[in-house]
Amino acid sequence: MNRSDHIDDDACYRALCSHDARFDGRFFTAVTSTGIYCRPVCRVRTPRRENCRFFAQAAQAEHAGFRPCLRCRPELAPMDRHWSTEDASAILLQQATLWLDDPLHWQDADGSMGERLAARLGVSDRHLRRVFEDRLGVSPLQYLLTRKLLTAKQLLADTDLPVTQIAGASGFASVRRFNAAFLDHYRLNPTQLRRASTTRDSDQGTAVRLGYRPPYDVVATLAFFRQRLIDGVAFVDDRLRLGQTLRMDIAGHSHRGWLVAEFDETRCQLVLRVSDSLREVLPQVIHRLRAALDLDADPASINAVLHGPFPAGDGLRVPGALDGFELAVRAVLGQQITVAAARTLAQRLVNRFGEPIDTPFAELTRLFPAPDVLAQAGSDALGELGIVKQRQAAIVALARGVSEQGLVLNGSADVPATITALKALPGIGDWTAQYIAMRALRWPDAFPAGDVALHKAMGVQALKHPAREAEAASLAWKPWRSYAVVRAWSAGQVASSSGASA
Repeated sequence: MNRSDHIDDDACYRALCSHDARFDGRFFTAVTSTGIYCRPVCRVRTPRRENCRFFAQAAQAEHAGFRPCLRCRPELAPMDRHWSTEDASAILLQQATLWLDDPLHWQDADGSMGERLAARLGVSDRHLRRVFEDRLGVSPLQYLLTRKLLTAKQLLADTDLPVTQIAGASGFASVRRFNAAFLDHYRLNPTQLRRASTTRDSDQGTAVRLGYRPPYDVVATLAFFRQRLIDGVAFVDDRLRLGQTLRMDIAGHSHRGWLVAEFDETRCQLVLRVSDSLREVLPQVIHRLRAALDLDADPASINAVLHGPFPAGDGLRVPGALDGFELAVRAVLGQQITVAAARTLAQRLVNRFGEPIDTPFAELTRLFPAPDVLAQAGSDALGELGIVKQRQAAIVALARGVSEQGLVLNGSADVPATITALKALPGIGDWTAQYIAMRALRWPDAFPAGDVALHKAMGVQALKHPAREAEAASLAWKPWRSYAVVRAWSAGQVASSSGASA
């Protein structure tokens, strides 16, 4: 059954009339009289009820023959994330859409995307298509095509990138195929979506907007990053901006640059600016930032489970990372020490092994060390920084795992397999693996049961087996235990204590 059949149409229409940003991305409204589909926050005149059809996914609306609104721009909406730890089909769909949403996987010159994804998930291509048709009413390739076209639409509207470059960045093998898909779906040529001017200038890079659902505790999120930032690599300022240097190694090419993300709370949006050197991989940058700032979280679903035990945490998100390898290294450095001590060690590591970079910002001068650099780091050099032998071995093993063995540390990774692989490395136990799963792998149900700060917040630190007691108590918070951990740390006011230090 098409998932749009499960939508309460009357409730959706009431949400549409309210223009409430909490429902942004939860559904899309297609108007039969215009052939256009919109976000719930669209400010055009509200259509008549009998002219409205409601879809859970943009791909469903496009499959039904509707075109995206040029005013509210569905590509800006936060993505829909439905999590389950019990429904096998839902779990399969989660993993498949997470993989398809990652622009790193959009290049498919041999046309075998569906087969490769099915093989990765351990099912047949036929079964995967059946789950997509049953849950979403579209095939995996139709879902992917919508993601690629909406990304291209955003790049056309917000940047001055050449159409040929946008076609490649959006995962199309040729401009001809790109033009044909655009014309077939939107009945427009790509150049017709070009705006008269863009938000780019020579000093401040290219700007795009990204949506999120409220409530979002921006101050708390930025405070989390501020407490852990490395001088030269990142900054947080009073303008609600987060800036960071970034290295992205994609398809054998290394891209180095900077980004600055500024919150626009009035519009429930984020303004992202990236350096010219990262414009070629802008979809990947956007994808990483959405994960790092948890822009696609669904507060309504999370708060339905966690509001009772944590009533003050409705706007808290799980802070992620722009670079999963950096987060993993910092998790190792933060084992059993305070945030301040872990930050000092990370600063020394960057000063010794980080690569200098020129940016327009005095606060951004260095890149975090690359995996291949730390893979070759000697114990003497790491020891001189104050890093103990056990953590030296863990850092080198992590670096080799990423640079030589293909260890993936992002939201499209196989979470159970990656946790197992991490725990097989020297010096990495369950706490570190779960912390990496929570922040780098974006797993919403991670739970570092051995976390000392968490024990204090949960009041189990004096018990004989605090980790076991914490694990048992956490079962009531599934499948949102990562969010519960952040709320427990915040409620216990122990973020600077040992445990929550990476």
